[in-house]
Amino acid sequence: MGKVTGFMEFERNPAPYRDAQARLLDFQEIYTEHDVDRLTNQGARCMDCGVPFCQSNEGCPIHNLIPEWNDLVYRGQWREALDRLHKTNNFPEFTGRVCPAPCEGACVLGITDPAVTIKNIEMAIVDRGYEEGWIQPNPPAERTGRKIAIVGSGPAGLAAADQLNKVGHTVTVYERADRVGGLLMYGIPNMKLDKTEVVDRRVNLLREEGVEFVTGTAVGDGSNGTLDGRTLLETSDAVLLTTGATVPRDLPIPGRELNGVHFAMEFLTANTKSLLDSGLEDGHYISAKDKNVIVIGGGDTGTDCIGTSLRHGCRSLVNFELFPQPPADRAPNNPWPTWPRILRTDYGHQEAVQVFGCDPRTYSISSTEFVGDENGNLIAVRTVDVEMRDGTFENVPGSEREWPADLVFLAMGFLGPEHMVSDALGIDYDERSNYQAEYGQYRTSVDKVFTAGDCRRGQSLVVRAINEGREAAREIDRYLTGSTQLP
Repeated sequence: MGKVTGFMEFERNPAPYRDAQARLLDFQEIYTEHDVDRLTNQGARCMDCGVPFCQSNEGCPIHNLIPEWNDLVYRGQWREALDRLHKTNNFPEFTGRVCPAPCEGACVLGITDPAVTIKNIEMAIVDRGYEEGWIQPNPPAERTGRKIAIVGSGPAGLAAADQLNKVGHTVTVYERADRVGGLLMYGIPNMKLDKTEVVDRRVNLLREEGVEFVTGTAVGDGSNGTLDGRTLLETSDAVLLTTGATVPRDLPIPGRELNGVHFAMEFLTANTKSLLDSGLEDGHYISAKDKNVIVIGGGDTGTDCIGTSLRHGCRSLVNFELFPQPPADRAPNNPWPTWPRILRTDYGHQEAVQVFGCDPRTYSISSTEFVGDENGNLIAVRTVDVEMRDGTFENVPGSEREWPADLVFLAMGFLGPEHMVSDALGIDYDERSNYQAEYGQYRTSVDKVFTAGDCRRGQSLVVRAINEGREAAREIDRYLTGSTQLP
């Protein structure tokens, strides 16, 4: 694949983000225009591996045909590359923007050299597909008469809806928020994934193909204005739960009740909704302007809190991480092709350096108390440095510190799904409170009810949610018709 000697001739050259100083002035996407020459050279680096680990379980959960579309881009056959991309991925415009690219971590070239810029190529292929008008609605020629209700419109729910609609089933997706997309709409900031130009564009395509979306509708036991899940089950041939893992991990230390301590998703969701509703003019969001901000927890959500706070114009910004700073290169216990646990500098960290002159992250630190004033407002966070010994954290004597803080955002991950709809339907849970269903089968303990995505497996990647949505659609189709042609 690619050019026979390409991996020896061309170095890794990822597409740059927009200039940090310029992009901090808006919530537009951080990406630059696609450079065809750069992408062609990166496609040329693909090595014609004997075993392409990039599309293995370690690399790509949806088994994208990566070497094939790398080669097609190198040869300038973009339309054919789009066809290969869509064979395995319903929404490459999402994964090309927000997936952390485990495929690149498993790239065979990455054993000795920096990996192919697979994620850049994927995004460029699908963006060109829209620009050229190659991506058009393609509704099924016939309907089967089978009705499927999907609860939750995140990546798993949308992928399942797309697949089930393709084979002619009638699909209705229920979303409790006012807009479709779940995590894609309100969990990821606009500068990483544009809601109008990217998310709504694909959702509108699904609508034109026949998928029905019902927003502002929470599914539960029928009380408090919820749609009764039992009625939904009675009126459907199958129900798929794709509600995500939305219960955040808390930090129950003294002062947790103070004004100014928020879960990350409270901050990010309100900001995106206000941005879409009014361009942030309505004031219905948590503003970090002129505030001392502390983000507790790393990962993508923590980075998104950093980027959003900087765009508001925060006074100061610190990011606490409990674990030690990762190494620059793979450790001996982290061999290829596993995901490389190395130090990464993401867009928010770059922007913090632009504004404050230093990386915002402080490692090996544990918060011990939120400090408030007489009015119950947060004014500081007390911490202690920690060391990891034999797999446990121990406080470092004499390392106590106090940090000024007006806002704290807790970005420490998620514990599992909420149980409003699952309790109403009476399904079983696993030991982690997720909806219990065997991987590959996706059937819950209740007949006709299936589940997929983060609510089944726990917090994970968008690409894994798409994979589970696709596979759950296959099993629902098999359940309803006795056989299936879905992959």
